[in-house]
Amino acid sequence: MVPKRVRRTYLEMTKRPVYGKIGFDEDILIMQATKPTVSFYRFLYYEVGQPWNWVDRRKMSDEALQEIIQNPCVQIHVIYKKGIPAGYVELNGNVSDEIEIAYFGLMPECIGGGLGKKFLQWSILKAWSMDVQRVWLHTCTLDHPSALLLYKRMGFVAYGSEEYEFK
Repeated sequence: MVPKRVRRTYLEMTKRPVYGKIGFDEDILIMQATKPTVSFYRFLYYEVGQPWNWVDRRKMSDEALQEIIQNPCVQIHVIYKKGIPAGYVELNGNVSDEIEIAYFGLMPECIGGGLGKKFLQWSILKAWSMDVQRVWLHTCTLDHPSALLLYKRMGFVAYGSEEYEFK
């Protein structure tokens, strides 16, 4: 496989945004996965990340992954549509006064109907509810083509970037 040049962009918010009412449909439910099992997390990670070449967590041992996802500073929230997982967000609060949106995404069949924007707004507000000074994330050119633009529209500002080879 020929290595692919990828650009990773780091984005941050240093002030809580003001959004209008999010307005989820009646068939939407968001639940925190408290101490999720490794198999459930791997399911979410694979299904959401497969189209975007998410591989880092797939390479981890079960023990190493469990240590991350069951850390008290990490929250995983799953969005359900009609009782079926539609996506998830992983909020990492390991650094004082900030939250990293470590992973965010929807199942491929749920992309394109506006659910992603609403869930992202919900996720950002959830992060800010944790009394932090900064919310940040990163995206790259392997992610959904609209990801960077959506993050900027939600109020994130780019503060750095780097290039690397994806193999």
